Amino acid sequence: MRVRQPAVAGTFYPESSAALRRTVDGLVAAVADPGPPPKAMIVPHAGYRYSGTMAALGYATLPPAANLIRHVVLLGPCHRVGLPALALPDADALATPLGDVPVWADGVAAVAGLPHVTTSRAAHAYEHSLEVHLPFLQHTLPDADVVPLAVGWVGAEDVADVLDAVWGGPETLIVVSSDLSHYLAYPQACRRDAATIAQIVDLSGPLDADQACGVWPVNGLLVAARRRHLVPQLVGACNSGDTCGDMARVVGYACIRFDEPAPLRGAGA
Repeated sequence: MRVRQPAVAGTFYPESSAALRRTVDGLVAAVADPGPPPKAMIVPHAGYRYSGTMAALGYATLPPAANLIRHVVLLGPCHRVGLPALALPDADALATPLGDVPVWADGVAAVAGLPHVTTSRAAHAYEHSLEVHLPFLQHTLPDADVVPLAVGWVGAEDVADVLDAVWGGPETLIVVSSDLSHYLAYPQACRRDAATIAQIVDLSGPLDADQACGVWPVNGLLVAARRRHLVPQLVGACNSGDTCGDMARVVGYACIRFDEPAPLRGAGA
């Protein structure tokens, strides 16, 4: 079996399985009122000490649906490899200190032949934007498999077409990994991120690269959300100045959920 090994264990999150389990459990347990699971969500991908609280706001919603959600379509930006495509890994599973997360073979088959979808071991080898979410998924959805997609410079409509191919029903969750603004002073970052969040919640993309490092998958989700009339909602937002104290150069984070529209009631209801 081909297994993609962890690249950022010990840096972005604990390398020890026991410490990692305690960390993720603590972050998820600290969410007071998580609400129901969404259809899709945007969550950040920095080190857990920076953005783990925001990621946990999304993942804390999932345990009640652990017997229902079987597949997770996980999209994040390519930080290290220039790529005009969405890249699948050359792997059957993705490893973390907590064990292996299986890759959803049928999901891979559903998207592999689409335009702009390729397979790239290099795009995944050192990419943290997908890896940091795996321990949260292992904790909250221990029986789920994943379709991991490292997203390069790809049009929003093309990303949305890939999402459509694996959208499924309540058994499938869409997770888009993205931070917000990077390395602005705290007041400026707060203003820019508030505007970006308002744009996302209004489904009024496209965003640009100064607003979010995961701009390509985020813009694709916005197109898919408009197609399917999803309802976005901000769950929480902060930046690294809030979590680690350095206010001079901060990175923004948010958790935004996307819910299916409520079904229309019949005239006689």
